Amino acid sequence: MTGLLGPAEIRELAARLGVTPTKKLGQNFVHDPNTVRRIVTTAGLTPDDVALEVGPGLGSLTLALLPVAAHVHAVELDPALAAALPDTAARFAGTAAERLTVHPADALRVTAADLADPAPTALVANLPYNVAVPVVLHLLAELPTLRHGLVMVQKEVADRLVAGPGSKVYGIPSVKLAWYARSRAAGKVPPNVFWPVPNVDSGLVAFTRREPPRPDVPRRAVFAVVDAAFAQRRKTLRAALAGWAGGADRAAAALTAAGVDPGARGESLTVEQFAAIAASAPDAPGAEQ
Repeated sequence: MTGLLGPAEIRELAARLGVTPTKKLGQNFVHDPNTVRRIVTTAGLTPDDVALEVGPGLGSLTLALLPVAAHVHAVELDPALAAALPDTAARFAGTAAERLTVHPADALRVTAADLADPAPTALVANLPYNVAVPVVLHLLAELPTLRHGLVMVQKEVADRLVAGPGSKVYGIPSVKLAWYARSRAAGKVPPNVFWPVPNVDSGLVAFTRREPPRPDVPRRAVFAVVDAAFAQRRKTLRAALAGWAGGADRAAAALTAAGVDPGARGESLTVEQFAAIAASAPDAPGAEQ
């Protein structure tokens, strides 16, 4: 794999474009070729995969994806960076640049129709820290063709995404990702591979899509239970779900019908158990993911 961006190329591109990384957009540009090689290798892309990259920035990861994927969709919110990316690809990736489609858009608003030709099969991205979880959940909900992925996020967020029941960091992101996919921690990334250097480590999260644990229960209904359970995580589920169910007694009845102890707390439940609770109260209100 050649034509990757190092520190000198990153600085030159940024200077030429007049780009200064902003905290508002969560921009931290990777300038280490070995890191992007590692990401692409760990992602396990096949020649048939259509990669979706969110927040390509100056193009470090994009250039590593182009030689190995059938196509790359790059979704970039910053207009200047989106406009410059095709030229960067042409300069550094040669004919592989023809596989790139740049979408100047907000990843939280893209739809399956926006990315339909060809449809993405793998999400591979260095995600902006401030929107990482919403972006992952939105894309999994919106793009049923996504089969697997590898994302780089703040280490603390990575730990939450892959946590299991009983963990101190198990919560809403853990359960909602588990609804869509099996996930695992795929390594740590030090701050010094970024410009500017963040004050935290990053982590890689790999996931593989699976069928929902209860296809007969609407996702919206399950996520409403999850949101309610963790909104007051120190309370028992009987108390935490009272508002959701229309009273503590109704919550207890729904929990008992689902085979869940009303005295348990949300952090002890699997996604399957949350789905069972939602199924036990089909008239409960839904919620967005």
